[in-house]
Amino acid sequence: MNDWHSWAAVVVFVGAYALIISEKIHRVAVALGGAGLMLAIGATDDTSAFYSEHSGVDWNVIFLLMGMMMIVGVLKKTGMFEYLAIWSVKKARAKPFRVMAMLVVITALASALLDNVTTVLLIAPVTLLVCERLALPAAPFLIAEVMASNIGGTATLVGDPPNIIIASRAGLTFNDFLVHLAPIVAALVIALLALCRVMFRKSFVYDEDRAAEIMALEEREAIKDRRLLVQGIVVLALVVAGFVLHPVLHYEPSVVALLGAGLLIAISTAETREVLQEVEWPTLAFFAGLFIMIGGLIETGVIGEISKALADVIGDNELGGSMTMLSASAVLSGIVDNIPYVATMAPITSDLVQNMGGGSGRVMWWALALGADLGGNATAIGASANVVVLGIAERNRQPVSFWQFTKYGLVVTGVTVSLALGYVWLRYFALA
Repeated sequence: MNDWHSWAAVVVFVGAYALIISEKIHRVAVALGGAGLMLAIGATDDTSAFYSEHSGVDWNVIFLLMGMMMIVGVLKKTGMFEYLAIWSVKKARAKPFRVMAMLVVITALASALLDNVTTVLLIAPVTLLVCERLALPAAPFLIAEVMASNIGGTATLVGDPPNIIIASRAGLTFNDFLVHLAPIVAALVIALLALCRVMFRKSFVYDEDRAAEIMALEEREAIKDRRLLVQGIVVLALVVAGFVLHPVLHYEPSVVALLGAGLLIAISTAETREVLQEVEWPTLAFFAGLFIMIGGLIETGVIGEISKALADVIGDNELGGSMTMLSASAVLSGIVDNIPYVATMAPITSDLVQNMGGGSGRVMWWALALGADLGGNATAIGASANVVVLGIAERNRQPVSFWQFTKYGLVVTGVTVSLALGYVWLRYFALA
């Protein structure tokens, strides 16, 4: 941190973050402006920003989003989301909290099998239609779902991108994640439902007339193009299979999503231009800018210094170390996107595990995964899924502000991280 580039990078990042929070300038303009400044001051360069796996734009994330947005764009034309909206409301007897609980549980389960970004891309359109039908504010439902996606994604290797990085570095399997993280994730989903019941209680207004109207609807009539629906579902199933079989096929999720999008457009009657119009281009631009800004912090050594300081505090104390790792990761992942954070912390965690030797062994990896994944709920830009949902909400004229998301996110993160700390202590130390 002695180099002026480091301090300049910190100033640019903090300034950009402050502007995103203030919402005086659109977050896409801030992210792209901040990225430009990082390049202008020499905190990073074009080679690092666009080609580096360590500190550049994560093109796997960008193209995964693009591919899935295109598939969702085609599925929208079939009436599938209207069908699912009517079906889910009827199953919940049009009771608002029951609807939210159903959507939260579905989102959490789907996020464990897919990645959390793909899940919210599929669930958000259904949610917007449900809220429109029941005359309910969409924001509480969208916020609850994105938090469910980040919690649910924690349970498996493929559920959240940071988990893939951790698995690769630590040599962990799909089953390792299920055995160690699925039990606490199940408890956290229940805790989230209890929090939603309290946090959003004013939004659960039951309208008898609207409920009666929806209960009288026949969901099958919502389907507009059955052939396109079948084609879309088949391609989506193949894409999901590609995600799940990643350890066998070794295709990146971005490649699978792009292949699926290309196949669906090729075999269907969907117009390429219309499908591309469904892509959330501002969201993709925001991600690119954010990755470059964080890359500037990585290239100048700022994040490395923070990580080393954390390692010095931890030393060889396994209990204190795992508690510190989980807590610090949750805080830092709420400020910077958890993907570059975990990429930076993974080699340091590997060294810590080797230095500790024996004991609970991999507890540090589970602490890193829980902290990074759950901490993503803290702020509106803490995880990729958060940014995607905010973009969808804005496009559908149901904007969710930074503070509207964050005031609930801090509560949920505080409760879930506290429960995770208790789980780590109980499972790996008290009962070990």
